[in-house]
Amino acid sequence: MSNALRTATPDPAPPTSPDPLKVAADLARRLGETANARDQAGGHAALERGAIRASGLLTLSIPTEFGGQGADWPTVLQVVRILARADSALAHIFGFHHLQLAGIQLYGTPQQQRRFLTLTVEQNLFWGNALNPLDRRTAAVDADYGYTLDGIKSFSSGSVGSDWLTVSAWHEPTGTALIGVLPTRQPGVEVQADWDAFGQKQTDSSNVHFSGVALPATQVLQAPGVAATPQSTLRSQVAQLIMTNLYLGIGEGAFEAARAYTVDEARPWFASGAQSAAADPLVQHRFGQLWLKLRPAAVLADHAARELERLFRIGPQVTARQRGELAIAVAEAKVLAHTAGIDISNQMFELTGARSTSARYGYDRFWRNVRVHTLHDPVDYKIRDLGRHALDGSLPEPTAYS
Repeated sequence: MSNALRTATPDPAPPTSPDPLKVAADLARRLGETANARDQAGGHAALERGAIRASGLLTLSIPTEFGGQGADWPTVLQVVRILARADSALAHIFGFHHLQLAGIQLYGTPQQQRRFLTLTVEQNLFWGNALNPLDRRTAAVDADYGYTLDGIKSFSSGSVGSDWLTVSAWHEPTGTALIGVLPTRQPGVEVQADWDAFGQKQTDSSNVHFSGVALPATQVLQAPGVAATPQSTLRSQVAQLIMTNLYLGIGEGAFEAARAYTVDEARPWFASGAQSAAADPLVQHRFGQLWLKLRPAAVLADHAARELERLFRIGPQVTARQRGELAIAVAEAKVLAHTAGIDISNQMFELTGARSTSARYGYDRFWRNVRVHTLHDPVDYKIRDLGRHALDGSLPEPTAYS
């Protein structure tokens, strides 16, 4: 047979990974089936956290060189938003898992990144948080092997049921904090399941107690006394965008619940003259107003996510100005998402009526969840930063919240 007539055997097609947005949509549907009942019960959602683990989405933000899926930040944040439409408490835990992984990439040495990110993939680890920078009750004391930790950390989201924790501790000799990582079940670590807020009931945002806990130097991501860099301060922008997409997802979930109820169950007001609630011009007008809260918030959130991705990939070369401009974009998105989530979850009842307040629907959870979480840091300071920028071009001071 001549070479011209030979037919080459095609190489087998490379395996394709599942679309994470489709995986997230399916997971959100399953979480949504029990969200109201679990919200009423509170406590630790062990079964549902197992479903998140089994979905494969815990490796979403880990670079492919460490065995992860290598998704960009717009994709990771879209997944947070999709999950938040159905269950914002578990979306919070999922988002904060990826926040801890971002911290490893931003603070860790190449050796630490390879160690902890590869371990996360190999063992399908679920990360929790004990980093609250405003709570200095956990002290780090110098030791031959690194540091010894003693004290308490509050608002430790995702700590219950986690495998590893990111922790910060105050180092008195330098007057600064260190950041490290350690196994949740390490001797001396006690997670106290005492979260009792009226919203976000299953975020496992408990107190974590440390008693003589050994933190080896090899597990310290940022040593005390080390000055932050523009790259390392991107962590707060990851955190703020996770919250932005939580609030936006709650707003979208409330909007969809109100829309479905209005179309399928609501009765028209007798004075409207409309054949259905959805045909009432005043109801249509109010839905239009709510949509105009959601739409710009989503546009700005997506824009900020793309900017985060761009700066995240620049790496150590990111400048203070670039970081500051990102903080402005994130603040714009967060303020609008904050407003949209609260306004829609509140005003939806004026559209759906008295019957929609039945506990069997649980629509109040949208407002309770967004009201609790939007208290994470005062929105007025974001608006102040935006006002300063508008007046004189100044950029936000890098902190754990800005």
